[in-house]
Amino acid sequence: MKKLTKAEEEIMQIVWEQGESTVGSVRDYLSAQTGGKKPPHSTISTMLRILADKGFLEFRAYGRTHVYTPAVSKSQYSKQSLRRLVSDYFGGSTNRLVSFLVREEDLSLEELNQLIEKLEKDKD
Repeated sequence: MKKLTKAEEEIMQIVWEQGESTVGSVRDYLSAQTGGKKPPHSTISTMLRILADKGFLEFRAYGRTHVYTPAVSKSQYSKQSLRRLVSDYFGGSTNRLVSFLVREEDLSLEELNQLIEKLEKDKD
């Protein structure tokens, strides 16, 4: 799975939330987030097309309008991103990641136990 740019990831977050998106619905969403200024139609259209080319989105054409839906779920992408993070920054060691989180985030023993239980449950 290819890595997304920050801007592509932002667009994917919107499509994951909306389920089905058009250029217009993404522009409206971004406009609401930024206080009313809509990004150019061509910019959003290009980004959605790139995401479809990368295999992250599927689309159906209705006349001149395209409706985009996720081809990759948010959980699939999150899982891959976490694997990449562990590989790139923690030498592939989940132990180092957990150790880092305990040190840097001041996880309590209870939170750590909950995390361990969840990981064990997810393994099954």
